[in-house]
Amino acid sequence: MTLMLASVRCPAEAEAVCAGGVDIVDLKDPDKGALGALDIEVAADIVRSVGRRKPVSAAAGPAHGAPQEIAENVAAIAATGVDYVKVGIAPQGAAADCMRELGRQANNTKLVGVLFADCAPDLEMLARIADNGFRGAMLDTAKKGAGRLLDHMDIAALDRFVEQCRKHGLMSGLAGSLEAPDVPRLLPLQPDYLGFRGSLCRGRMREAAIDAAAVRIIRELIPLETDGQFGQGEEANDWRHFLARGMVTPDDKFVETDRIFVHDLVLQCAIGAYDFERANTQNVRFNIDVDVRRVKHRFDDMRGVFSYDLIIDAIKIILGRGHIDLIETLANSIADEILCYPCALRVCVRVEKLDVVRGTVGIEINRERMAELARAGEFLPVFPGNAA
Repeated sequence: MTLMLASVRCPAEAEAVCAGGVDIVDLKDPDKGALGALDIEVAADIVRSVGRRKPVSAAAGPAHGAPQEIAENVAAIAATGVDYVKVGIAPQGAAADCMRELGRQANNTKLVGVLFADCAPDLEMLARIADNGFRGAMLDTAKKGAGRLLDHMDIAALDRFVEQCRKHGLMSGLAGSLEAPDVPRLLPLQPDYLGFRGSLCRGRMREAAIDAAAVRIIRELIPLETDGQFGQGEEANDWRHFLARGMVTPDDKFVETDRIFVHDLVLQCAIGAYDFERANTQNVRFNIDVDVRRVKHRFDDMRGVFSYDLIIDAIKIILGRGHIDLIETLANSIADEILCYPCALRVCVRVEKLDVVRGTVGIEINRERMAELARAGEFLPVFPGNAA
């Protein structure tokens, strides 16, 4: 289950996001950058205001200066009673010294190490973060206004980050000027939380006040643990059923569909069964058509949309996990991933190798949800590549 984190700067904003149903209240001064620390007195006021209703995290300031100074800042923030303290991990050599110093506090302070997607993050640092007793790791952007998280790291790289966090026993978080359309793209990676500030504010300006309507839109894109009406057990927490809300109804006699497509997408792929194909990547063209149930409830935002980005991201995630011998395997994996969405009824996947001959060779497959499942809105398993 992916949680929603909202960054606030005062008790009033904390109350607003609590009322909006966020899972984690994060303390940050947006005027001071990505990890701008609030004044200690303000942070303590917010902790008292929130009480024990929600977990509270807090930024401990930028990761500059001597390790001892950073450790003192972390200790001061922790003393306010927050549950987690976030601290930046500098890409330079000083990071190791900083983590060792902070590791001395790890027994009584839950630390989250923050890497920055726009500063060439080294995912090998995750092992050190875990070895020094940190509870989690997070990706953010250091330069606000210079692009979103997905502008600096593609979906396959983010998938590797989450997987490496899982491997090292770290809680994983993704943030960085995230917007509503990013949410359904990031949920398949199953991070432990997604973090927001600017998209929750009036005019989407991170220095402005929190806007309750904006909080509601993001909240409704991320399933709550209490959204168990979709089923029982693990299937109840498959976020894809949440996306399908308003699309899948059990008693439709006539099914209206929309077609979402991605055509002529050419990507470099590590694919092929021959030895010479293993040594190089090659150009592969994708044409995907997906028939989805027509949305019953109209939304003018991402809450009722099956986006073409989900199709493109599914391809990139599959390709990012390593060499694939057969285009048949690739085509079937894409179809299986898309049909995990209950709103997707049919999919046509065409995969063509462009570098084999003077022309194209490939495969086209058609897959359709069983009629009984389409009528009943039955639950399908989470994509096995993302199983925790």
